[in-house]
Amino acid sequence: MDAAIAGSYPEESEALPTRQHVTGFGFYVYLLSDGILFAALFAAFAVLRGATDGGPDGHALFSARNAFIETACLLTSSFTCGIAMLACDRRNRFMTLVGFLITAVLGVMFLTLEIREFSDLVARGAGPDRSAFLSSFFTLVSTHGIHVTCGLLWLAVLLVQFLGRGFTPAMMRRFLCFSLFWHVLDVVWIGIFTFVYLIGGYL
Repeated sequence: MDAAIAGSYPEESEALPTRQHVTGFGFYVYLLSDGILFAALFAAFAVLRGATDGGPDGHALFSARNAFIETACLLTSSFTCGIAMLACDRRNRFMTLVGFLITAVLGVMFLTLEIREFSDLVARGAGPDRSAFLSSFFTLVSTHGIHVTCGLLWLAVLLVQFLGRGFTPAMMRRFLCFSLFWHVLDVVWIGIFTFVYLIGGYL
C-alpha cells in the first residue's frame, strides 16, 4: 500500500502546471487585456473623429508619407524579430543578436518618426487639447508608442541577459513572450494605420 501511495506522487506532480505553463497562460491573459484596451481606444476614436470643434481634421493634418514609413519600419521589425526567433530555435547566437538588434533599430526609427509627427502637430496648434478628435488621436497613437518604448527597453534587458546566459530555457521563454508582444503591437499598428491614417485621413 505504501508503494502504491508512493507511486502516486509522480503522477500527481506531473499533473501540476509547470512554471512555463503558468507564465505562458499569464502572458496570453495580459495580451488579451491589451487587446481590450486598444479596442476601447479605437472605439473612442471612432466616436470622436468628427468632433473637431471647428479645428483641423485628419484630412488636413495627417501625412501619408510619414505613416507609410512608420508602417514599413514596424512591419520590417516584425520580420526581423521572426528571423531572430528562428535563429533561437537553431541556437544560432550571432543571428539571434543581429535579428533582435535590427528589430531594436527599426523600433527606434519608428518612435523617432512618431515623436516628430507629434511635435509637428503641436507646433501647428493641433495638440491633444485642441479638440476631442485630437485628444482621441493622441491617446490612441501615443498608447501604442508607449508600448513600443516598453518593448524596446524590455528587449535591451533581454539582450544583456542573453549575452551572459546564452540559450537557457528561461531566456527562450522570455524571447518567446517578447516576440508575441512585438507581433501584437504590429497588428495593432496595422489597425491604426488603416483606421486612423487611411480611412480617417484620406477616405
